Amino acid sequence: MAHEFSEAAEKILDIEYKVLDHGFVRLVDYMGGDQRIVQSARVSYGKGTKSVREDRGLINYLISHEHTSPFEQVMLTFHCKMPIFVARQWVRHRTARINEISGRYSVMENEFYVPPADQISFQNKDNRQGRSLDEVPEELKQKVLDLLIKSNKQSYHDYNAMLEDDLARELARINLPLSLYTQWYWNIDLHNLFHFLKLRLDYHAQWEIREYGKVMAEMAKAVAPIAYQAFEDHLLNSIRFSGDEVAALKAKLSGQDHRLKGINKTEFEIKLKRILDS
Repeated sequence: MAHEFSEAAEKILDIEYKVLDHGFVRLVDYMGGDQRIVQSARVSYGKGTKSVREDRGLINYLISHEHTSPFEQVMLTFHCKMPIFVARQWVRHRTARINEISGRYSVMENEFYVPPADQISFQNKDNRQGRSLDEVPEELKQKVLDLLIKSNKQSYHDYNAMLEDDLARELARINLPLSLYTQWYWNIDLHNLFHFLKLRLDYHAQWEIREYGKVMAEMAKAVAPIAYQAFEDHLLNSIRFSGDEVAALKAKLSGQDHRLKGINKTEFEIKLKRILDS
């Protein structure tokens, strides 16, 4: 099987795409693409004799029917730099191979994430882990920014002081905050990358990790454009209903009353709105 070459992917290799204030994503390498997926599915050799239309149909069939193994044949390697709190959400996806910078061996850079003012929000009263859409007063936004910057500066000053006293780096680092930037090499197959993107591009995900997901989605699209389009059509932009939600939807369509028993009303209404807005 010949090496698959993507002109779009080659153009972006090793280019740092900025994310947040100090972060980035860089596509380091890739193996395979749309042709690798269809070759794997057909267990054929070379480029094969199928047309692009037939290849597109096969890829759509595979992804819509959850035949995932052909997508595992495509690999992507990213170099990513992100705040530690983003990395801790990211690393929950255990299907990738990771090599992260170590504060035991390296002196950590004086780089801390400070959110833009428009991302400083109150706690969402309905979602225990999300942000509210209610506007935060400007003076409170500035107070939060001042506190974050002051805390970051103090923590790095103390860290640097311990290093100057020749304290072990593995001890000096322990009070550094979650806003500190870390970086890693992240190698993952396309199937599991799609799963990552499905979750991290969702509106439930924290805004900061969604920003990384957007950049990585464009890189995946460059490597395997037909597969990425199928992912958007069948997974990313699809809406899943539970059994109770289907019953409620049937009742709504038939003009009947239906108690939303066992249903998160807010989530159900958001799904309906997505359908109407699409």
